[in-house]
Amino acid sequence: MTPEQVLVQTREGAPVAALYLLVGPERFIIDQTVAALRGAADTGAAGASFNEDRFTAGEVPIDTVLAAARTAPMMAAQRYVQVSAVERWDQKGKGGAAAMDALDAYAADPVPSTVLVLVAQKLNGGRRLVKRAKKAGFLVPCDPLSRGQLPRWIRGRARGLGHELDRGSAELLAELLGPELSPVADALERLSLYVGPDAPIDGSAIAAVVTRVRQETVWALVDALAEQDLAGALGALADAYDPRDHGLPLLGAVTWRVRQLIKFESALASGGGDAGGAARAAGVAPFKAREVQRVVRTLPPGTLDRWLMLLAEADLALKGSRRPGAEVLATMLVDMCRRHRV
Repeated sequence: MTPEQVLVQTREGAPVAALYLLVGPERFIIDQTVAALRGAADTGAAGASFNEDRFTAGEVPIDTVLAAARTAPMMAAQRYVQVSAVERWDQKGKGGAAAMDALDAYAADPVPSTVLVLVAQKLNGGRRLVKRAKKAGFLVPCDPLSRGQLPRWIRGRARGLGHELDRGSAELLAELLGPELSPVADALERLSLYVGPDAPIDGSAIAAVVTRVRQETVWALVDALAEQDLAGALGALADAYDPRDHGLPLLGAVTWRVRQLIKFESALASGGGDAGGAARAAGVAPFKAREVQRVVRTLPPGTLDRWLMLLAEADLALKGSRRPGAEVLATMLVDMCRRHRV
């Protein structure tokens, strides 16, 4: 069962099952799924006071958890029991194996009037509980979205908030804030408030709320790189760099543009030189098609791939070294302008 299926079922009012095992590192998906299950459990007016228990594995004995799961609900149809950090019981020693076996024994015959939700970041796939969960259909993988899936998720989330968001802007947000979903979801909430009800979310809103980097500046920077104009590139960097964010949003915006150029170049080659079609495929605004085509044709083969490598190295340096962000980005631009020296 996927998290999306759980959300659909709970929204449609379908009865929740007696047992769910949520496994994965994507915290936002886990929190969203847990909230949906908790809201769908029919715990009656007493609710959390009498019919809800939450535990953390390792902080209470497994017997306490199972006793709560086997307790009859009070003046309600169901109880809700949640156990977090189940991976602690998946480790060797300290009775972990016995706890996992006890959970598996319970899973073989769960109490119908209890909704037991087990949450873990990672579990040994060889455990009997995990095998049973896969076979019985109560395993809910909460894995991070791939880079290719993230823009579609962003657009769907924006529509859920009442806003249209074009593919290019979704790609930009994915580049700036992914792969974790929590920062993306938070940015979409802020963008929704910024643009107002039913208004589209576009690049200007993203520049105002998320990046503080105007896309015109990013294009000017890419143009300077294409022309090997180091002075122009460094000038654009000086205009756009913000020491408060160490240049990470600027780097993300440039990376997004380079990925667009790669998509445009590929679409142009496969589409017989149709700049308009290539622009649509790359998420480039139609009025930018000729300009992007000029940039792509200016660059020697392999340049864009090399740029991506340099951008990735700069990203690691910004996040993991003590060098000033402006220095890291300036070094990157110098290396990018050396593209002809193979």
